[in-house]
Parts: sequence; C-alpha cells; structure tokens
Amino acid sequence: MSVPASQSPTPTSRRRRRTRIAGGAMLLILATTACSSLGRTAVGTISYTIGPETSVKLTSPKVRGCHRLPPAGTTEVYNNTLVDMVMYRTPNCTGKDTTYLGSRLANNTAPRAAPWRSYSFVH
Repeated sequence: MSVPASQSPTPTSRRRRRTRIAGGAMLLILATTACSSLGRTAVGTISYTIGPETSVKLTSPKVRGCHRLPPAGTTEVYNNTLVDMVMYRTPNCTGKDTTYLGSRLANNTAPRAAPWRSYSFVH
C-alpha cells in the first residue's frame, strides 16, 4: 500500500511533531517530579517510649527536616516505616553520636547511654 505524494508529511512537519512530543514529555516529567516531593511522608508508624508508662505513636511523619522528641528524650524506638532514619542525642539533629535505624527495625539504648532527642529520615 502506498501513500500518494500529496498526502505524505514533509520533513519539516515530522520534525515539528517530534519536537512537540518531546516537549510535552519533558513537561510531564517536570510536573510529576515537582509534585512528587511535596508533602512526602514516611509511610508507616514510628513508636517510642517516654518514661516507663508512656508510649507515642506517629503515623506517616514528614520525610524532610529534623523531628524533635520530648526534652527528656527516649531510649526505645520502633521504626515501622518504609524509610530509614538517623537518631541523634541532641535536640537539633546535629552531633557525631548518632544511630542508624533501618526501616522496620527497633533499637534500644544501652542502660547508661544518653537518650535520643531528635531524628531525621534518610532520603
């Protein structure tokens, strides 16, 4: 089956069409990427204890930023999210004395160690 010469696209129109398709694809990729990072959360829960009788459970916390724990800190954390986290002994997510806590894992401090006072997510 052949196409008459009068109906076949010209090289210029083919180039324009390809350029438009490529441009549209790039816009779609940029829009998807920009929107996906907004409000990203660690899917799951984080549980920690404060003192002998109080436990706290957070559902899907934000991935970005430093998350402060109560001033007294905690010695027991359960990371039941899909994102790894880093525990800090300072209230502002700084310092060298950190603990890496993988997703779906728990960690307790040694009996005489200082409690954790903040955490951040690895993303």
